[in-house]
Amino acid sequence: MGLWIAIGVAVVALLYLVTVYNRLVRLRALVREAWSGITVQLRRRADLVPNLVATVEGYATHEREVLDQVTAHRTDAVAAKGVDATAKADAAFTGMIGKLIAVAEAYPDLKADANFRQLQDELSDIEEQLAGARRYYNATVRDLNTQVQSFPDILVAGPMGFKAEEPYADDVAALQTAPQVRFGTPKG
Repeated sequence: MGLWIAIGVAVVALLYLVTVYNRLVRLRALVREAWSGITVQLRRRADLVPNLVATVEGYATHEREVLDQVTAHRTDAVAAKGVDATAKADAAFTGMIGKLIAVAEAYPDLKADANFRQLQDELSDIEEQLAGARRYYNATVRDLNTQVQSFPDILVAGPMGFKAEEPYADDVAALQTAPQVRFGTPKG
């Protein structure tokens, strides 16, 4: 009788370990998927910027420094390694886009250009999707970190190689609010 109880306890313990392990694997996969969503949006934004710069360039030829800066750093966030480095490069690039927008404000003909307005709308859409991707990533990181750090799952997580993941730089002030991607409207 005691042998059957021991076997039953061992089977229940094994089932519990398998359940916890599978839950942690699923959560880690969600974090990786969410990170991929951020990098996709960063890549989309980096691919859009040359078109935006070229359009602005046609109107604002003497703003060379700003245009060169934006072009030179457009892929920094995509090329960055790790969450913190990506968040910092992303915040810096968002600031550069703000400078580009400021340049555009000085040219009424540029603001009226249909191609420029389309690029503006695309950039605004990408920024919204990027914000959503950041929120989704941070939610999946929160869920994984909660499991990895909760008792009794912590007893399985550590030995099985699961660790807490870094959230997407919520402490970076530039990421607390959506960037202003508004090129303005003609004042009348």
